[in-house]
Amino acid sequence: MSRRQVAFSAPHAAAAQVGQALLEDGASAIDAMVAASAAISVVYPHMNSLGGDGFWLLQAPGENPVAIDACGFSAALATPEWYAGQGLDGVPARGGPAALCLGGTLDGWREARACAAEYGYRPRPLGELLAPAAALARDGIEVTASLAAASEKVQPELAAAAGYQSVFCPQGRPLAAGDSLANPGLAVFLERLAAEGTESVYRGALAAELADWLAAEGSPLRRDDFAAYRARRVTPLSARLAGARVFNLPAPTQGIASLLILAIHDVWRRAHPSPSELEAVHALVEATKRAFTVRDAEVADPSRLSERWPTLLEPAALRAHAAAIDDSSASPWPRSAERGDTVWMGAVDRNGCLVSFIQSVYWEFGAGLVHPDYGLSWNNRGLGFSRNPDDRNALGPRRKPRHTLNPALALFDDGRRLAYGTMGGEGQPQTQAALFTRYHYGGESLADAIARGRWLLGRTWGDDSQDLKLEADLFPRLAPGLRALGHSLREVPARSELLGHAGAVCQAADGSVTAATDPRSDGAAPVGTAGAAL
Repeated sequence: MSRRQVAFSAPHAAAAQVGQALLEDGASAIDAMVAASAAISVVYPHMNSLGGDGFWLLQAPGENPVAIDACGFSAALATPEWYAGQGLDGVPARGGPAALCLGGTLDGWREARACAAEYGYRPRPLGELLAPAAALARDGIEVTASLAAASEKVQPELAAAAGYQSVFCPQGRPLAAGDSLANPGLAVFLERLAAEGTESVYRGALAAELADWLAAEGSPLRRDDFAAYRARRVTPLSARLAGARVFNLPAPTQGIASLLILAIHDVWRRAHPSPSELEAVHALVEATKRAFTVRDAEVADPSRLSERWPTLLEPAALRAHAAAIDDSSASPWPRSAERGDTVWMGAVDRNGCLVSFIQSVYWEFGAGLVHPDYGLSWNNRGLGFSRNPDDRNALGPRRKPRHTLNPALALFDDGRRLAYGTMGGEGQPQTQAALFTRYHYGGESLADAIARGRWLLGRTWGDDSQDLKLEADLFPRLAPGLRALGHSLREVPARSELLGHAGAVCQAADGSVTAATDPRSDGAAPVGTAGAAL
């Protein structure tokens, strides 16, 4: 079979349709992802923004995967002393002082498109890629239940945020499902991007406007911070499993945790070749605890990693973690957890270029800071810094905070190539583990592996509890056994948004493609056939 099948997976159908239309028109997966990145910032504004961050994993057939770190660093002024001088004892959750990190996602577009050119793709004009998103912003979107719930949740803390209220509460109340929401200012911003290029956001006229607006709102970001920023290519982390190699992003993401969970579980399976579902879930939860402990001790700005970093995925370390899993008892928990609002999207084009992409604004609507003319929300990713000055993840100038974001990719020994991921803060590595292990070891379809009941240890977006949550379609089957092992459990509704919005795109060795999206989201995963040559 020729490599003409194409697919796109996104947690909102409109973004999937934008990306898929370009793929079927012969565009590269990278250009299709840029278009969908813009579109999903319009239709899922509570989960992401072009004032937020992005990470990419790219893999062309026969080539090594390439990772792009498009997360912003902190302002040069961002120190504990600066915040003390503003009368603050630390970084607040919302408002201007919360907007202390650049948004890197737009410069990530530039770097990804540079990769596409090196792969031999003909780039589409940026205006063509951004036109669908601009039309959605200008014409208006239908508010989903997910967006309405987030709007209701943040209303008390953003009631006095004038920019947010103007754009996202146009009728003087939180959004309701079925409302129409237009953001004409964002359409103007997208059209300026198309005309001036993304470089304008960092070293041009738009950079000056955005920096001056942020400074006036109390942010420590300045024009020099914008000018100094560049998204960059980085070497992905990888782990060898039975039958596959899995890839993820390095620091400052929690990609190390996602890989550790899978790699520890893979070692554990060698001693448990045919585990029951209860045994497998217990082992994955215990592997998660160990992976999160490592993550919390080690992940920080790439310049501040310890000498232990290169050894964390070595076989000896994995064997020690697997050996420490007690099959008869749960290890102690809880610990503090991180939240995060995010979108994951995946694509494959007719030439087989595979993209795993994630984009975020951190908390719902980020800092709650919305540009009055451009309808652009700014991130509050700086909350990811530790308040402990002795922590390697401590706040400091031009540093990147620890990120929950981590898109994943797998190359199987039989030639299959899989892009997968999810939103969900601390749930991201756990949902990735559920999806991957069901698909790889259990032989389930991508759709079933994503749709079936999941579990979550600790807190995720929109929730503060630290227990082990099981969806209602999984709870009756596993709860008695997990309780007997000592896990503290809570049942949540089946297909709950708390468990994330997962998705996946897979190309087989013969070029055939499958894709899936999460019924917990408003997504779609179309598969089609490309037309014109790339």
